[in-house]
Amino acid sequence: MIPELACVSPDMNGRERFLRAIELKPVDRTPVWVMRQAGRYLPEYRAMKAVYGFRGMVTQPDVASGVTMQPILRFPSLDAAILFSDILVIPEAMGMEYSFREQGGIEMAWKYAVENDLKRLNPVGINERLGYVLQAAQKVKRRLGGERALLGFGGSPWTLATYMVEGGSSRDFATIREMANRAPAVLEGLLERLTEATVSYFRALVGAGVDAIQIFDSWGSACPEGRYEEWSLRWIREIIAGVGQAVPVILFSKGMSAHRDAWKTTGASAFSLDASVPLREWAEADAERTYAVQGNLDPEWLNGDPAVVVEETRKVLGSGGLLPGHIFNLGHGILPEARIECMEAMLETVVG
Repeated sequence: MIPELACVSPDMNGRERFLRAIELKPVDRTPVWVMRQAGRYLPEYRAMKAVYGFRGMVTQPDVASGVTMQPILRFPSLDAAILFSDILVIPEAMGMEYSFREQGGIEMAWKYAVENDLKRLNPVGINERLGYVLQAAQKVKRRLGGERALLGFGGSPWTLATYMVEGGSSRDFATIREMANRAPAVLEGLLERLTEATVSYFRALVGAGVDAIQIFDSWGSACPEGRYEEWSLRWIREIIAGVGQAVPVILFSKGMSAHRDAWKTTGASAFSLDASVPLREWAEADAERTYAVQGNLDPEWLNGDPAVVVEETRKVLGSGGLLPGHIFNLGHGILPEARIECMEAMLETVVG
């Protein structure tokens, strides 16, 4: 049974609020943060990017920590900061660099195609090569001063593999789906190596001070029909087991909310839902729920009218009072076209 709200401390800070919610403990209000909250919708972010470029912001700890703090300084009601980085730092640290195509999207330096390509991917020493991320985390942790939670993140092995096999961003994932059928051992070798690297990296992030980790299984829905467990969840389960009880892990697997029972076997502490899911209804349908839920305002609303944002935010929050274990967020990352006024309206509505 959820304890009464009267037991809640009146001076709860953002970090306490976030961590209590993820444990389904009572909070004074719904905690809130936003995926990609440090990003192109902020003028201060665009100014930094004009000087350093995206890669320069990611790889320089002082700059990355400063970018991470931008939304926290602009929007004091945010309860958590998410470390400014990229899911592709892991493939890069293993030996496959990435860049950005002029027409948009990701371009990998080469494609993983055959078993011998595993020799080109080295997970040993990955944390030394990702020292810039860990230094940024430590700097942000000090700046937050325990007042807000700090989140680290990474991509699921399947999602990372889609970029590595396709050679970058893909529309149809035809190459990796074909590999899963034609050469499953070749794909499994890559996923195993990515899992090893990710466990090591996540443990290092914990050592650097993160309070929670989010796994982005952004392309889980691209798995071949009926093989989501084999190609995605199996490896996520290994990663969460590797992290252990050190920090809570949030799983975001876009478009896969119908797999609730399978998600529950991963050991994740919270599930982040995309905007297509009626969040409160989904959460309350599981009477024995022991996991938190995160989300799930459609990010498109933040591009328009603040008054509409207020209305839609209230719909996500629902009319039944605080939903135990709810962390307010978007159904995906905030868009570059988002208006500052809309972000403010959303936060004011959540905070009340």
